[in-house]
Amino acid sequence: MTAYFKTGFDRGAITGAILAGGRGRRLGGVDKGLVRLHGRPLVEHVIERLAPQVGRLVISANRNRDVYAAYGFPVVADVAGGYRGPLAGMLSVLRAAETPFILCVPCDAPALPADLAERLATGLADVRADACVASCGGRMQPVFALLRCTLAGRLREYLGHGGCAAGAWLRRERAAVVDFPDAVAAFANVNTEEDRELFEKERRTCGKP
Repeated sequence: MTAYFKTGFDRGAITGAILAGGRGRRLGGVDKGLVRLHGRPLVEHVIERLAPQVGRLVISANRNRDVYAAYGFPVVADVAGGYRGPLAGMLSVLRAAETPFILCVPCDAPALPADLAERLATGLADVRADACVASCGGRMQPVFALLRCTLAGRLREYLGHGGCAAGAWLRRERAAVVDFPDAVAAFANVNTEEDRELFEKERRTCGKP
């Protein structure tokens, strides 16, 4: 692999960032990370999937920070206030991380790929990019992204000029793209009560590596 991962994939170089700072509008304004699935909060399922893939974990949250802190990981709030979307959470973690990279995932994707970090790291290294994002079914999944922490300044500038779309920013940064053609279910998230009920009925093993 290239200079980004000199001796092959190194999960210790990556901080996993669980983005739980949204408003949860389509779920009636609840904190989505704490919505229960199979009897446990969604964030617990995501922790189980992500923790084995990274060296450290951070939770980006703007509400219920004490609840999230009880999981034993640092909790960071958006540095740009006003619920400005996932990019604000990404910026906060980029600035707080003590590793060269962060791997962002949403708090409402309980079946995220178990090899997400390794495949994105390979895609990033192959083209010497500073960012790499997952794609599935021909669609970019912009909140499933591996980012080099040196991007913090450029992201802060993008937000400062009114930018807010994660996909647009990643294209601007010429992010590498890794396709997960057979993982549609892995990128499914819980946006509505109907989504939650679907996971309860059809995805009984989500959250287990």
